[in-house]
Amino acid sequence: MTFRTLALGTAVAALATAATAEVKVGMITTLSGGGASLGIDTRDGFMLAIDAAGRDDVTVIVEDDQRKPDVAVQLADKMIQSDKVDVLTGIVWSNLAMAVVPSATAQGLFYLSTNAAPAQLAGRGCNANYFSVSYQNDNLHEGAGAYATQAGFKNTFIMAPNYPAGQDSLTGFKRFYEGDLAGEVYTQLGQTDYAAEIAQIRASGADSVFFFLPGGMGISFLKQYADSGVDLPLVGPAFSFDQAILQAVGDAALGVKNSSTWSKDLDNAANAAFVAAFEEKYDRLPSIYAAQGFDTANLLLSAIDKADVNDDAAFQAALKEADFDSVRGSFSFAANNHPIQNVYVREVIKEGDIFTNKIVATAMENRDNAYVGDCKM
Repeated sequence: MTFRTLALGTAVAALATAATAEVKVGMITTLSGGGASLGIDTRDGFMLAIDAAGRDDVTVIVEDDQRKPDVAVQLADKMIQSDKVDVLTGIVWSNLAMAVVPSATAQGLFYLSTNAAPAQLAGRGCNANYFSVSYQNDNLHEGAGAYATQAGFKNTFIMAPNYPAGQDSLTGFKRFYEGDLAGEVYTQLGQTDYAAEIAQIRASGADSVFFFLPGGMGISFLKQYADSGVDLPLVGPAFSFDQAILQAVGDAALGVKNSSTWSKDLDNAANAAFVAAFEEKYDRLPSIYAAQGFDTANLLLSAIDKADVNDDAAFQAALKEADFDSVRGSFSFAANNHPIQNVYVREVIKEGDIFTNKIVATAMENRDNAYVGDCKM
């Protein structure tokens, strides 16, 4: 599937510092299969910002990676060699990011991550052309671990899929969780039957469960968990409680706490405007994926106004300034080009007929990431 748009408008032509050349952006994201809602929200949030800016100097080419690393690599090669893009973005899954990003940055491309941010690209594998606008993979899970400690949980069962983001998730949770582990399990990526894992939870003696299962995996687990009769508190990251998952799961998710760097009720002007504009255009509430896509586009536009994308050092500096109004409020980059931002605790609630989240606490303030010291760029 290919989606192309040429943003309209000429306002930036008068800016003395603006880049004079057209900037071509290649977005590789998941638009089909079990993770489609994540990529669709990423695309829609990104394009909302591009369209609202009314630009004639930015072209965006969008392709579906089908959640397959080999497809993502093929698309990246096409975009770099045939489409001659300047910037890549959009990958949701960390295994796909690891297949694409190192090669792209080695060829001089800029990569702006709307979501996937594996530890390997934050530490020794960092690159001056790679910016994660979302987080570092561990961050939301670190916030969940800090919350589990604050909530007094002493024996938590933890579970995630066996791929880079899943491994980062359990590492992050354990970094700030001070209790014991009743069990630690890696599931298959894309798994939909969790009977065996729920049986392990039941027999483990746990007093709580932390899980990271994005997209359709989270829907399957939450429904099966609710039907199982296991009555232990659940804690997870926002990825397991986004808008699409909540509508599919329904009442079984009510009251569950989850960690996030963003929420639709975060109190700042940029976020209020974003939520209203997204809902008006797409007739649904935005998710964290849409919010990150929106911020990524606005970061890119802010850099285009300051520097030529063909001048690596100048464009790196322009991105590093993060001179845009983030929907997350306070936002800046750490030395390894990953965000410094708050991590919040949200609770699943129901507003009318819609299941959504509200912020109930702050788990971590101005968190950077654990890998800054390993980055030597």
